Order: sequence, then C-alpha cells, then structure tokens
Amino acid sequence: MSSKRKWRRMLYACTLGLLLALAACSGKKDSMADESGDKKTEKESKQVYSIDDFKLEKTNKGKAIDGGHFKYGIVYDTPFEGILNYNFSSGVPDGEIIDWFYGGLLNADKNHNITQDGAATFEVDESGRVFTFKIRDNVNWHDGKPVTAEDWAFAHEVIGHPDYTGVRYNDDFINIEGMEEYHSGKADSISGIEVLDDKTLRITYKKASPSLLSGGVWSRPLAKHIFKDIPVAKMEESDAVRKNPIGFGPFKIESITPGEAVVMTKNEDYWEGEPKLDKVTLKIINPKTVVQALKTGEVDTVDSFPADQYPDNAQMSNVEFLGNIEMSYTYIGFKLGTWDKEKKEVKPDPKKKMADVNLRKAMWHAIDNDAVGKQFYHGLRWRANTLIPPSHPTFHDKDNPGLTYDPEKAKKILDEAGYKDVDGDGMREDPQGKELVINFASMSGGDVAEPLANFYIQAWKNVGLHVQLLDGRLHEFNSFYDRVGNTGEDDPAIDIYMAAWSVATDVNPAGTYGRKALFNFPRYASEENDRLLDEGASEKAMDQEYRQEVYKEWQQLMVDEVPVIPTLYRAEITPVNNRVLNYTVEYYGLDRHEIAVTQEEPIKEK
Repeated sequence: MSSKRKWRRMLYACTLGLLLALAACSGKKDSMADESGDKKTEKESKQVYSIDDFKLEKTNKGKAIDGGHFKYGIVYDTPFEGILNYNFSSGVPDGEIIDWFYGGLLNADKNHNITQDGAATFEVDESGRVFTFKIRDNVNWHDGKPVTAEDWAFAHEVIGHPDYTGVRYNDDFINIEGMEEYHSGKADSISGIEVLDDKTLRITYKKASPSLLSGGVWSRPLAKHIFKDIPVAKMEESDAVRKNPIGFGPFKIESITPGEAVVMTKNEDYWEGEPKLDKVTLKIINPKTVVQALKTGEVDTVDSFPADQYPDNAQMSNVEFLGNIEMSYTYIGFKLGTWDKEKKEVKPDPKKKMADVNLRKAMWHAIDNDAVGKQFYHGLRWRANTLIPPSHPTFHDKDNPGLTYDPEKAKKILDEAGYKDVDGDGMREDPQGKELVINFASMSGGDVAEPLANFYIQAWKNVGLHVQLLDGRLHEFNSFYDRVGNTGEDDPAIDIYMAAWSVATDVNPAGTYGRKALFNFPRYASEENDRLLDEGASEKAMDQEYRQEVYKEWQQLMVDEVPVIPTLYRAEITPVNNRVLNYTVEYYGLDRHEIAVTQEEPIKEK
C-alpha cells in the first residue's frame, strides 16, 4: 500500500512486539497535569469526551506555500532500531519511518479490503486461489530503477528462505503453493509464484480465503538489483537496510541519525505525483515531552498522542485534534488450560480454577466498564461488547450487548453455581467448600495501571470474590508476557490476567483464539470455536454476507463461553499543527504526497 496510513498493522501486528500495555504504551507514563504543572479544576478533571467529538480530517485554513518542511514526531521512550525495510522490520517506530519512503503495492479501503487504486492492480480467477498482479508502469525505486515483478517475487523468496532472519514468514506465506517445499530446502523455487513479464506477477495459493483480500497478500517488493548479492542471513544487518535504504514512496531518505531522527526529501518521480512538501523530518519524541514539542512547534504532529494527556491540553491553540477508533481492545483473560509444546496447540484443562463458565460470567457482570472508560480515560476509552472492535465496522456486532454490568445478577449466578460464603468471612468458597483465591496478573506502565487493577479487584470483592494481585504487585511488560505464556510456558500461579491486543487488518481472530495459536493465552479451545474460525476463513466466506454471519455467531460464542472479557475500546487522538493542510487519520486515507503547509515554520502555542 503506497502512502496509505496504517497498512503496517497487518497480521504481524499480533506478534509480541505489538501487544499493548494497559496505557497503550509500555513505559509511557500517564500524567494528569500539563507541562507547566498547573492543576486542573474539579470541573476540568471530570470532563468526559467521546470519539464522536473528533473529526477524521484536518480543517484546511490558509493557502499552501511552495514546498515546505514537515516535522513528524514518533512518540517512544527508546531509540528506534533502524531496520528500515518492511521485509525485515517489526518495531512500531521503524514502521512509522518506513511508511514515509517505502510503501506497498496494494491499497485498501476503510473495511481493510485491497482495492484497484494502488501501485498495482489485481485479478482473481474463479477458484479464488490464483491472483494476477500488474504493477503500474510509472512505479520506480528511488534510484530510478523500475519496480518489477521480479522484485515482488524476490521478496517472497527471501522471506521464505531457510536463512531468513525476520518475522514475516507466517501462514499467509505457507498458503502459497510450493512455499513449504522451498522453505524446507526441498525445492529451489516457489512453484506458486510466476513472473509473467517485467510488471506482471501471478501467485497461486493453496486455499481460497477472504483473508487474501484483507492483508493476506504480501505487497512489499524487495529491490533485487540491490539485495541479490547479499546473503539472506545478512540482509537485515546490511547497509541496504540500515544505512542506505530505498523505497518507491513519496519521500526518499537524505540522512539518518541512528535511533533519533531521519530526514527525507521529496521523490519527484513518485508514481502518484510530485509531493507538495520539499522535506520531512521524523524524530523520536519522549512521551513526557510530547506536549511541549507540539506547543513549541518542534513537531507538526505525532504518530500517537497519550490519551490521558488530552484533557489537560484539549484547548491547545496551535493544533487541531483529530480522532479515530484504534484497531485494538483491552481484555481480561481467564486461564483455562496450557500450551502443548509437542503438539503445538492449546490443551484445555477442565480442572482449572476458572473452568466454570458461571464463575467467568459472574465476573463479567460484576465490573462496570462504562465507569472505567469515564473515570480513568475521560471517555476516550469506552466499554467493549465483543472481541471484534468497531475499527472493523463490517464485522463488529454493535447490537450484541455482551454481558452488562449487573452485580446482583453476578451474585445470583454465583449462588446458583455453588459459590457461597461458607465460613462467614464475606468471601465465597468454591462449590466444594474450599477457599477460593483468584490470582490476577496485571501490567505496570502508567499512573492509571494500579488504580485500575484495584478498581476491578474491588468490584469482584463486592460480589464476594477474593481476587488478589499476583505476587501482590504489578508486573513489567516483558516479564508479564513471559509468565502469561508467550514462550509456551504458562505460569500456573496465574488465574486471570489483564492485557490488550492490537488487531490485524484481516478480521480473522484465529491468530489469537485458534487452537493452534500460541498467542491464545487463555488456552481456550472448543469444537464450535474451531468450526467457526475455519468457516470464517473458508472459500465460502469469500461471500461477505456469509462471513459476517459467521463472525456474528463467533462473537456470540465468545460472550457465551467467556474465555476473556472484552473491557475497553480505544480512541486514537492526533494533534496536527494549524499550518498543515490535507491531513487525515482515516485508515488508508493519508496521501503523504498531498500534505502541504501554509508557512515555513510550525505555529507555536500563544
């Protein structure tokens, strides 16, 4: 996808690196005071906002100047890695940089489906398995060489190579005919990939699936004339990736300050037209100084603005705040089994403490996520009802209420299921009359993390359930996920945990809830879940209405079975300097070559 926003959040977004902490950014400290340290009034502190308060597109005011220098902040508390090629990178900061100069060959619409208006068009045969792609004639690398079908095929050959060091090789690649044989070294080429001419590529997949139309096709070519003589095992560390990367996007790299900043100049030969800006600088901005950087005009905008800082800065005069629904959700998971390393699949355990669905339903009814969204996040996060977020409007079931806040119903469910206070201490025992203590794992990462965890613990206490923080404290991001199970080892001390997912462009949830998914941390599996996940990715699901019905059933199954409680959806808030024209936060809507400015320097806060 050439210059369109957010396409980097494909299926690989579900790798550990993009698991979201409670504050949406591990290590980014939430703060309820602005940069000057002024205290809020009581009225201001209670202000509640809504995603509906924000526009997707920047209001254009003024006339564009010729050229101009755009300044873009990447909000992160560590340096960027500098793996500046889509075929090898995995970090979010690197992805933000790559988006400006590289691009992909396919564009997508607001429903995350690929379209015909990208740098390449496509045709699909009647079987739904054979895709023929045609790269436009005016698509060229920054060094003037044309982007070819050989480059596209070469990217697949590198990613599928046994010596490949990146993270891209996944089920989407395995679905290509001949890929597994090539990957294992049994074949010298990939039988399912054919270069028909300089600009035409044909890929044959083993199985037709709607996922191919929404993120399942790898659209990032690799410049063969540059990489062909570099051993695959050394490509990621090469100068072609780290020091002198090229792409075919609207801007090309002029200089790199490792870990800190990248300066780019316009690509006059860009296939969609010469960019309006002369130069773009991208730099790392610490979360603690992001407001100051915006107020002083150090940057025009940022890739992500900490939502907790919005209430104190909503009236910032030199920017306009835009907003969109994040492709993510927060959830509370129940440990229902373990990971079988030998079979590489989930192994449910009916003896687990949280195995009783009635206990799980009661715990959902006991928590007031409407209040959480308002009290902790000023309405910029709000109650989630299902496990497909509204960022996927075609498939999100907005009419499914989920399980709503009803503590009296929670108590009734627990009573009827045999969870009663036998010894009179106010806390319920299990149906066998034994002490019930539920260990709750939650992450550190911001001022709100501990009070939020305590809010849930108190809500469960109010219905008679003794829930306590694992080890009596919050846990750092990496150790948290190690214990939850990202290595396949599930800490038996954890009964429930709170985390979040950044979802893929493809709605298919098999990567996080499938029987064969390592990231299925609840370790939930059932025959009905297997059936629905298979149907949602089947050839029959190429019919969108059929797929909608399948995922509607799946969302209800997750409400009925409660392997996890979806807690909150999220708003993504983006401040943009008033001098900027033609800017949007709509998914795939940002045409970087069209961005312009009305004056030489960013407008400063008065």
